[in-house]
Amino acid sequence: MDDYSRIRGCLLGGAVGNALGAPIERESLAAIRARFGAEGLTDYAPAYGRLGAITADTQMTLFTVEGLIRAMNRGRARGICGPSGVLWHAYQRWLATQGVSPREPMWKSFGQPRPDGWLIDVEELHRRRGPGASCLKALFAGGFPNINHPVNDSKGCGAVTRVAPIGLSGTWNAFELGCEAAATTHGHPAGYQPAGFLAALVQALGEGATLEAAIDAALAPLSKAPRNEETMAAVRDARALAARGGVSPEGLETLGDGWTGDRALAIALAASLAARDFRGAVLLAVNHSGDSNAAGVLAGQIWGAMAGVEGIPATWLERLELRGLIETLAEDLYKAVNELETSEEDGTYDWDRYPGC
Repeated sequence: MDDYSRIRGCLLGGAVGNALGAPIERESLAAIRARFGAEGLTDYAPAYGRLGAITADTQMTLFTVEGLIRAMNRGRARGICGPSGVLWHAYQRWLATQGVSPREPMWKSFGQPRPDGWLIDVEELHRRRGPGASCLKALFAGGFPNINHPVNDSKGCGAVTRVAPIGLSGTWNAFELGCEAAATTHGHPAGYQPAGFLAALVQALGEGATLEAAIDAALAPLSKAPRNEETMAAVRDARALAARGGVSPEGLETLGDGWTGDRALAIALAASLAARDFRGAVLLAVNHSGDSNAAGVLAGQIWGAMAGVEGIPATWLERLELRGLIETLAEDLYKAVNELETSEEDGTYDWDRYPGC
């Protein structure tokens, strides 16, 4: 399997898991079964007026991709780049799509009257699809918060669901940048460390590791991080549940409800370890009481990075909202990472669409 298939698989897989989980995000397992039958949800259901609808989780993931390419361009053109700052700028552009103007817009510091780049002008991304309160408040507040200067004490799952592309970039330390990118909106270790773990996990999967080996690789930096108890426990609990075999929706609920980053990660990891294929992983991840949406995103990203785009059922891809846009960003990320179609002068990729700031 080639790198391009894994990049497409991770981005599209996360969006598919998002679209499956969105209609049942706040429903109990009993309500899900009463609505869809004993097996629970097994296909797209209507959300936001259509089938296959994505939410803010996928929107922010796409802005993560844009920010990563712009960070690569900045580093290649100027020889230096702080990627977490470029990602913060990208997330502020996403905030603008939600109809909120940041108190201290980064684009003004670059002398720009409005957000630049091409993704900000995609009309469909301006639809409000359940944006998280922590993300909205932190991005509005400004000041570029980080791990050492947290903006809040949030451990919500809105950070871990957007960082998988960091693990696909192959350019920076995935764990460190995953944590830094998450900490711009979620200041508690159980909010940003799961993001660092996921980014490192996806990086290892992209390099061809098995899921168990990728978990070990991601645990190495996590085990050295301060205040790591909750995220370490989440990984340990997920592995223990999967090792017992016969993982069920009821079993997943013993891991928590998935509203925090560490518990969303636990549910997605257990579902991914227990499943034999992409379909089984995402359906197991979404059919539980709690944040079905976040768990579906993470399981889809994990299995997409493992199995590639070929592992995702075609019927789900065909009906996925903004599939073409996601494919475009996957292709651009692949080309930028591998320095294809880059400038002979400075090695940048499509500066007009991805200016380095």
